[in-house]
Amino acid sequence: MGRDTTQHIYNGMPSRELGTEGWHKPWSGPNGGNCLEVMKLMDGRVALRQSNDPDGPALIYDPAEIDIFIRGAKRGEADFLLTHG
Repeated sequence: MGRDTTQHIYNGMPSRELGTEGWHKPWSGPNGGNCLEVMKLMDGRVALRQSNDPDGPALIYDPAEIDIFIRGAKRGEADFLLTHG
């Protein structure tokens, strides 16, 4: 620890390079446990990965991007992504 490695974190990097600790499944449903996992990074950015592919790529978002997405989702602006019927 002690060494700042956040400059080496980039969008699309292998999730395993971020470690195995600190990943959370805030959204889970009846899909057999396959869901989105998130990790808050030390510099405030957020990493996202697919839980059924923990070695796959991590998408890295800065705090402003996450804030805009969550606020928009709460307002229903992402409802078009839902499968209805």
